Amino acid sequence: MEPILSVRELTKTFSRPGQGKLTAVNGVSFDLRPGERLGIIGESGSGKTTVANLITRLLDADGGRILLDGEDITSVTGRDLRRVYRKIQMVFQTPAESFDPRRTLGDGVGESLRGLSRREARQEAVRLMERCGLPGEFAQRYPHEVSGGQCQRAAIARALAVGPKVLICDEATSALDVTVQKEILDLLRGLEGDLAILFICHDISLVQQFCHRVLVMHRGEIVEQGTPDEVICRPQHAYTRHLIDSVL
Repeated sequence: MEPILSVRELTKTFSRPGQGKLTAVNGVSFDLRPGERLGIIGESGSGKTTVANLITRLLDADGGRILLDGEDITSVTGRDLRRVYRKIQMVFQTPAESFDPRRTLGDGVGESLRGLSRREARQEAVRLMERCGLPGEFAQRYPHEVSGGQCQRAAIARALAVGPKVLICDEATSALDVTVQKEILDLLRGLEGDLAILFICHDISLVQQFCHRVLVMHRGEIVEQGTPDEVICRPQHAYTRHLIDSVL
């Protein structure tokens, strides 16, 4: 099966005033296939979120290539990004901050629905929220009127509104309690079709439960990859062993 997302030799360096340059991502390469759940683990500062921001074009890469559904999107900008965002969506750690506090959750979910009347968009927003485990009445609520887990469900509904092929979850469960984390993972696991998920997380146990494959990042590089059992139960790289030991 051909990858839906291919990253090749991706590189990003930041300039730090008075401290020289920091290479946040250094030669990162991997593939993500339809229906696959791929985890990225590593300590804070390892480059996980920078990779996500490069893939979604929130940052410009200094080198390398990003292929989405066969199209090179490495340098796509402006209006052309709309085409990209119909195939790839991102769910963030703090969903309330990604919603306009002056608009209802239903409006936020429906804002990506093009070509529909206002009434049709509202109805589709309700359907998407119900698919993500929220009662339809929540479409009339504001972000501050719901819990973190409920807001994250609404954020997932909004991401699904455009029918993406890739969903990037950047620490999407880290601000939630254990019970709600499980509910969100069950929701993501139950999504139908060939939706591929890139799951960025510092919680190794969640990655082990949820992902088909795991990448380990350290100082901007991928130092180990494999199935959860291979990487977490039988780590080969010294950094991976350190990371697992620090959790256990």
